[in-house]
Amino acid sequence: MDFTNLKDLILLNVYQYGGKILLALVVFIVGRLVIGKLTQFLSARMNQSRIDRDVQPFLLSLLSVLFNVMLFLSCAGLLGIETTSFVAILGAAGLAIGLALQGSLANFAGGVLILIFKPFRVGDLIEAQSFIGVVEAIQIFNTILVTPDNKTIILPNGSLSTSPVTNISGKGVIRVDMVYGVGSQNDLDMTKAAIQGVIATCPYALKDRGHDVLVTKLTPDTTSYDVRVWTTPADYWNTYYYMHENLKRQFDRDGIQAPEKLVYVKQK
Repeated sequence: MDFTNLKDLILLNVYQYGGKILLALVVFIVGRLVIGKLTQFLSARMNQSRIDRDVQPFLLSLLSVLFNVMLFLSCAGLLGIETTSFVAILGAAGLAIGLALQGSLANFAGGVLILIFKPFRVGDLIEAQSFIGVVEAIQIFNTILVTPDNKTIILPNGSLSTSPVTNISGKGVIRVDMVYGVGSQNDLDMTKAAIQGVIATCPYALKDRGHDVLVTKLTPDTTSYDVRVWTTPADYWNTYYYMHENLKRQFDRDGIQAPEKLVYVKQK
């Protein structure tokens, strides 16, 4: 083996391509830093502008992908790779990948539909696919929920856009429906007054809304009352637990007795 020729060949390649590789590496590193700073700047500007905050994470993710693709093509050009043929190769590869990742494309399309038709927004309390939580972000492929017990739920946009979604906070107010059962020997008017009194003292009940106390069921042992209290979505569980605890205290003070055979307290 002629080591002299091999050494000359290596030196020639280093001379021809070493500078290009080094330049492409520097451009890539600097480009990544610039993209990071640019996306932070755009995020701050979006927060100051009137752009819907539901759309902001989606746009930032999309722009980040676009910037990184442009950086990659620029580095390829610096290395002497023909970008036109390279783009054609990327297109063909993208088609093959797209066919293999149809679910991801469906999630992308679902995210676009959610942002256009807005069945819910960031900050809304929703119920979807057996999960209840506040919408934290609508991303390119997923929607992020935070449950009342502070768990993070990631739901694919594809299935989310085609399945039933209950927007609990969409109207700004929500009704807490409860049923209470007391013994049939208790005076009807006294029991209704006790329940209405607890509603009046509930700090979470909306004062400008009419609250209902309705007799819903009569048996030889039990009189059941539908209790409907209006509140804000954020105070749903506060209202629910306040009513249960304070109705027990009020019933004890007024001598209102539970059914002899059944204690019937549940949420509707």
